Amino acid sequence: MQYAGLCHRPCFGAIRIRNCSSEVDLRRRQVLEQLDGELAKGDDRAALSILKEWQGKHGGLRCFGAARQIPKRIYTLDELKLNGIEASSLLSPLDATLGSIERNIQAAAALVGVCAWNVFHITPQHLFYLSVGFLFLWTLDSVGLNGGVGSLVLDTIGHTFSQKYHNRVIQHEAGHFLIAYLLGVVPKGYTLSSLEALQKEGSLNLQAGTAFVDFEFLEEVIAGKVSGTMLNRFSCIALAGVATEYLLYGCAEGGLADINKG
Repeated sequence: MQYAGLCHRPCFGAIRIRNCSSEVDLRRRQVLEQLDGELAKGDDRAALSILKEWQGKHGGLRCFGAARQIPKRIYTLDELKLNGIEASSLLSPLDATLGSIERNIQAAAALVGVCAWNVFHITPQHLFYLSVGFLFLWTLDSVGLNGGVGSLVLDTIGHTFSQKYHNRVIQHEAGHFLIAYLLGVVPKGYTLSSLEALQKEGSLNLQAGTAFVDFEFLEEVIAGKVSGTMLNRFSCIALAGVATEYLLYGCAEGGLADINKG
């Protein structure tokens, strides 16, 4: 009887824990549904107020706004090297993967052109007309569309044929998303490719990116009084993608625009 009693106590405790856990999960799911509803309506203020209301409470989102920034300090290049950080790999991103893909496309296009010349017996006059046509389309895209079509094609090929490039973009945007969440800034959406951005936003000049509930920051910018805390917070978010790439791969390939913002 004594052993039977000992066996039953943990079981009842486990049931109580599971019931408590399920209640918390249910409450957290309800909070998330409310949050999604407000974001879907475009009411960023209501979405942020919901999270702040539940921040730190049982059933609220875990770790939202839980990160604390350390005092800012300027490091010299020598200090960075002593800490094992190569500044050029971190702060001078060069997209070697897309660059390689672009060169391969150019080589393939040249090869196709030579083959077409031999198979279809293209005359110099036809070659001139084709060259003028391609030059016109390239100029139209570069000037009229800001290179949007070329970027879309290149980015789509990169995601389709390079798993390395695809994974880098995912990790880069995950870095923005995570740091924003930990610093108390609500991520409200993201895209992982130029094609996805075109489908969602209808614009050719958008690439992978993460959108945030940032009206507080914008209000300070409009008022011309941006606090140091707010500026540091969004600088950390802007540079989070580059830092994530560096930590995972040893160098950053994307995020030059993020560095210019930060």
